[in-house]
Parts: sequence; structure tokens; C-alpha cells
Amino acid sequence: MTPLSYCTNVHPAEDLDGVLAQFDRYAEPVRRLVGADVLGLGLWLPASLAAVLADDTSARRTLRAELDARGLEVHTLNAFPYGGFHDEVVKHSVYRPQWTDPRRLEYTVDCAVVLADLLPGSARYGSISTLPLAWRTPWDDADDAAAAGALAELTGMLDGMARANGRPIRLAVEPEPGCVLDSVADAVAWLAPRVDPRYVGLCLDTCHLAVSFADPAETVAAIYDAGLSVVKVQASAALQVEEPGGEPARLALADFTEPRYLHQVRERTGDGDVVGADDIPQALTELPARRAWRVHFHVPLHARPAAPLSATTDVLRAAVAALESTVDGELPHVEVETYTWSVLPETAGGGGDTALVRGIAAELRWAAANLFEEVDQ
Repeated sequence: MTPLSYCTNVHPAEDLDGVLAQFDRYAEPVRRLVGADVLGLGLWLPASLAAVLADDTSARRTLRAELDARGLEVHTLNAFPYGGFHDEVVKHSVYRPQWTDPRRLEYTVDCAVVLADLLPGSARYGSISTLPLAWRTPWDDADDAAAAGALAELTGMLDGMARANGRPIRLAVEPEPGCVLDSVADAVAWLAPRVDPRYVGLCLDTCHLAVSFADPAETVAAIYDAGLSVVKVQASAALQVEEPGGEPARLALADFTEPRYLHQVRERTGDGDVVGADDIPQALTELPARRAWRVHFHVPLHARPAAPLSATTDVLRAAVAALESTVDGELPHVEVETYTWSVLPETAGGGGDTALVRGIAAELRWAAANLFEEVDQ
């Protein structure tokens, strides 16, 4: 049975009271609307809150009790954004602190301590997704060594926790366009010789996978052939633009150009190379626009964007199908991660809580119906 969750980084709370309020305002209404006895949350805890919870056993018990009381459970944490994920401008700041900075290790350890006390009895393991080391520049061999050392230190801590608790907490490194580990292939090449695969693997974000233009089945096979595994899937879809050189597409893309998040764009050329720009405005002036674009803009799984745009849900479905055939039914955690509801053209500045609850519930229903036959929610 596959734990299916939605990621709470779509909500802006930065303290415990705010997180608890999310449960009443969003998570429990989503659970009721989906019709599930138990709903999975991919919990996002900013670093400041993770530190408070890690130091306070009573606070962790309170959080667990509040989850249980509402029919909510946590198998996975999203520890990619360190904090301020709903600031007016996020852009490159989401990649800081990077894995050479001791604060990143401290944050991840805090998250592991918290997650160990939140895991339901049915959980085989817990997962924590994290950034792909850093944004691509600046980065050198010394940074490589520092990041590898930090992951080794984390692995030692996770091993000790697994021995004490009986179930492992596993780190899921999430490749993202523009980062040091830009693609899954980059992540596999970097991780395989450096990490203990019992505790460190991949977070397969299928929006990022689509933007890289990698083949889903070949990608999944390469991960497992290297001795690594997919620890967590972030079920997400990218924005696709079939004819980016046309005026209709450019006008439609203008609606998705917004100041908060970075929206990397990639185009595969006729000779098979992939060229890119770091955001939509740069793409409009820098890319050839002769073939289809894929844009790092998470769009709702159940609702295709209006023509001339579309979404890469086919990549998501192909990736999950490849995983199902590879792992013989023991799928990793699956987390629906559409954090962009507040900046979507259809919803920016409107819709309110009711629209968000309905949208998240619709995504979860779509995932349950389209990705696998049986889902343990």
C-alpha cells in the first residue's frame, strides 16, 4: 500500500500555532471532501519551528495528538525550503542555506527527530526531501567535499536513530533544473559513490523530471541500476508550451510570469541537446523557441491549463508506472506537491480557502484514480 499525501508547503504558516491552524482550515476539510478516514500530510516545517519541536518532547507529543485527533498522519517531511517560502519574493533564496552550510545539516537533523515521533505505526520508514546541494553557482571541489561530509554526518545520525527506533528515516535528494544536481542523472552520478543507500536516495519530482526532458522509464532504471532508490515521489506536473514562438503562447506565458518563485524553462533542440533559461522572462528572449518548452511551474494535476498551454501529467504517470514495475508493488511515499496555488493565474488573489480545499482534494482524487490501483490514505 502506498502512502499518499499532499504537501503543506502550499500553506504559509511558520510557527506551531499556524501549523495547527492549517489542520482545521485546510487539511481536515480536505480529508472530509476526499472521503478518507485518514489523510496523509507531507508536512513542511520551517527551520525555526523544526528546531523548537526537536528540543521539546512535549511539543512533539502535542503535534502528534493534534494530527491523530483530525485523522491526519505524516510519513514524510519536506525540508527543501528553510523558511520564508511564502515571502513576496522567494526565487533563489529557496536554495539557501546550501549543503555546505552547517545550518542545513542542523535543520535536517531536527526534522528527523520530529518525524520519528510523528510516524504512524503502519509506516515502514520516514522520508525527508531536501535540496540538490545548492544552486549551481558558485560551486567547486571544496564544496563537493563539504557537502559529502555533511551527508556522511547525517547518515551516522540516521543510522543511530534507526537502531534506537526500529524504523529508518531516509533522506530524499531532489534534483532540480539549475542546481548543482540539475537532473536525476546528475544526482545519481554524484550520490552513488558517496552515500549509504540505506539512508540516502532520490526524491523524484516529476515536474522537474519533465522539465529535464529525461525518459521516465530510463530514469527510474538508472537510479536502481546504480544501487540507489527512489525514497519519495513528488507527484507534480510542469507547464508545457508546444509552440513557444507563437504570439498566443507568449501571451499565455505572460500570465504565469510572477515575482515569487523561480520558473526555469527548458527546450530540447533538434539534435537532442537541452538548452535553458532560469526564468520565464529570460526564456522569452534567450531560447530559440523552435520546439516545445517545459516550464518549472507546478500546475494542478487534475486541471489542464487552457490552450495553447498544457501539462506534463503523462510524465508523472509514466514515472509511477516505471516505479511500480521496478519495485514490485512497494512504492515509495507519494506526495502531491502543487505549492503554486496562490500564484496560478486562475487563483491569484481570489478563490479563498474553499477553492484551495476543493483544488487539493481534486488533485488527491486524481492521483488515487490515475497513478495506482490501491492507495492507503
